[in-house]
Amino acid sequence: MAEQTTVILFGATGDLSRRKLLPGLLHLVLAGLIQELRIVGTSLEDYTEETFREFALRAVKEFATFEITDEQWGNFAKRLYFARSDGGIDELKATVKRAEEGLSDQSMRLHYLSVPPKAALTVVKELEAADLVEGSRIIMEKPFGTDLASAVALNSSLHEVFDESQIFRIDHFLGKEAALNILAFRFANGLFEPIWHRHFIDHIQIDVPETLALDDRAGFYEATGAYRDMVVTHLMQVLAFTAMEPPSALEPASITEEKNKVFRSIKPIQPSDVVRGQYVGYRDLDGVARDSETETFIALRCEIDNWRWAGVPFFLRTGKQLAEGQRIISIAFKEPPQSMFPEGSGVGQQGPDHLTFDLADAAKVSLSFYGKRPGPGFRLDKVSMQFSVEETGWAGSVLEAYERLIYDAIHGDHTLFTTAEGLERLWEISQPLLDSPPPVRPYAPGSWGPNQIHQLIAPRTWRLPFERRWRSTNR
Repeated sequence: MAEQTTVILFGATGDLSRRKLLPGLLHLVLAGLIQELRIVGTSLEDYTEETFREFALRAVKEFATFEITDEQWGNFAKRLYFARSDGGIDELKATVKRAEEGLSDQSMRLHYLSVPPKAALTVVKELEAADLVEGSRIIMEKPFGTDLASAVALNSSLHEVFDESQIFRIDHFLGKEAALNILAFRFANGLFEPIWHRHFIDHIQIDVPETLALDDRAGFYEATGAYRDMVVTHLMQVLAFTAMEPPSALEPASITEEKNKVFRSIKPIQPSDVVRGQYVGYRDLDGVARDSETETFIALRCEIDNWRWAGVPFFLRTGKQLAEGQRIISIAFKEPPQSMFPEGSGVGQQGPDHLTFDLADAAKVSLSFYGKRPGPGFRLDKVSMQFSVEETGWAGSVLEAYERLIYDAIHGDHTLFTTAEGLERLWEISQPLLDSPPPVRPYAPGSWGPNQIHQLIAPRTWRLPFERRWRSTNR
């Protein structure tokens, strides 16, 4: 348990703070996971301490997934302090000092930078000038560079102020229960670990389609694109958990090293193994060039050049304005080399067996396989076994992704965070694609992306649309 923690929240009146951070911090307090918390919010908005507390209350009422009493809110509200960014270093120092009155010298400071990328290094320098760096930790939001050169420059500037052990680069995908369930399924079960390699697995898909458009983010996206926004910071991190070797211990340094080994083994991403797409109507948005070549969709094939995964392709796909929102890791197992079942039995007609992880907030896992239909003869059909945290007595213990990651950062646990070494390696293998990107292909909003994705994965097929629907929890 963290005894005494001060969270200094930059961008405290922004959308992420409103939707996730303030409700999440309150939940951690109510759950007893942080015993003594103080929050110093700071932003350029014209707020006072009182209006900031009113802002936080509105955020909790709108976005919290739990009920609170007036007494609970009152106890939390008095932990909230505010310092205007234009008040400079002196106002920030004075507010932090006031917030920490009564705390011991052993209290810990956590800086959360929920600010635009261009402002991040400015905030870092302000923290140094305000003498708020020593013994503290810092959470940073993506992007962590846009290519190898910018990533190296960013990390170099950060390391002038913070040691790598103090830096927590956040990836909310890895804060979800299902991400940790991958480790549990692989390394705690004799059923799965012996078959988790090239002899039994045909291919793996990591699929994160989104239905959202880019109306309010087009300006940011125009300079970024789907690959920089999602693949390096999210999908590749999930890939590492899926493909890593067993760590020597279930502790952050060992797990991080195994993830970095995966990154070092990924072959450079070739343009011929990538499909880029752009949904029709994107170029009409404010802030987007009329001849824009920025991709709003990307699908790619990559390979891991090591003993376990030699010859096993990994297919990654994500995009905006697609037919359905999902966050799926799908492990496709090899089919039997020969069938003894009669023609017309149905075997093989619905593809290979799959183990599927759903990376939604509530952890779900599904294993699909062929089973015999009741009755005479041999007629086979796909069936599935499913597990969902919501169907267990553990459901009330689930932390939202940002809550878990903030909790881990407070405790100095780097397991679910990315590192400078890993990110720089990912940008390094991305360079062939960044240097010579294939053309963007148009696709209709509400579709599954450009038709070229089928050529990319052939003779296999994409797992989405997801044919094994999750079982209803009220049945």
